[in-house]
Amino acid sequence: MDAKQALEHALVARRLAARIPAVREAVGIAAYLCAEWQLAIAELRTYHRLSGKQTHIAMIADCERAQGRPERAIDLYRNTDQSVLDRSEQIELLIVAAGARLDMEQADAALAMLRVPELDGADDALEAGPLRYAYADILLATGERDQAYEWFAKAAVADTEGETDAADRLLELDGVELNDDEDDDDFDPDGPEALSDVDVADEDELLEDDEDLDDSDEDEDEDGDEDEDLGHIADQGEPEAGDDDAADAPVAVKKPVAEVSAQKPFAGGDEEPVEAPRASGPPSTSPFLAPEVVADPTDEVKKPESR
Repeated sequence: MDAKQALEHALVARRLAARIPAVREAVGIAAYLCAEWQLAIAELRTYHRLSGKQTHIAMIADCERAQGRPERAIDLYRNTDQSVLDRSEQIELLIVAAGARLDMEQADAALAMLRVPELDGADDALEAGPLRYAYADILLATGERDQAYEWFAKAAVADTEGETDAADRLLELDGVELNDDEDDDDFDPDGPEALSDVDVADEDELLEDDEDLDDSDEDEDEDGDEDEDLGHIADQGEPEAGDDDAADAPVAVKKPVAEVSAQKPFAGGDEEPVEAPRASGPPSTSPFLAPEVVADPTDEVKKPESR
């Protein structure tokens, strides 16, 4: 199942169970993978509010960065309570914030932010691969090709799970041309894999219900001070969330019902149905059936009276 199909299924689940945190989380992640940034922000914020967690704060910050708002990504990094995140989540948020610094043309500050102990730590550390990859990517953006190659190589060694494309980046730096995936080339945004109008309409409806979540970010101050971010992870309050819950009433799902005829046709067309032969055995003693009378063969046969 690709990301588009996953998002369509998640949207259906949201219509049926909008108050379940895992459902809103699934919609948010699928929307993020489909580059539906605003939907992803709204759904992940709702998930955080319903669950009381801050698991995907880095993903929300990355969505802000993708929409051309790196200042908001920096603010999320500064204002997040780092104590509620595990170390891998802290590193993930740090990487996004460093990327936001690069977007703001502050490459030196971005590199300084990433110089944490895990950068030169053990290769098998969970955070080592993505952290080294981000460091190499910023070096390459600043024109430090040789150093970038070195750090891409270190990232490839640490990235045993294939979370990054560090190995491919090394090949590109070596001059090897890589073909894009056929699936990416063949994808048609207006084809059957695209979201239907019904899903988009439903998405807009819930986004209106969740718009208070986005309004809470409008008054965030833009701060270009680099020095507060260098070499450490901020330890401040949690980001604010909206007040109202964007919950929809479940929608009943109509199932097709097969119509079955109540009567079966008789075998003889318009003829009267043939009475089935009586089962052999003792006569029934049910109070609803008259007992069967056994005729004496010596009795005179009488014709039944017409009614």
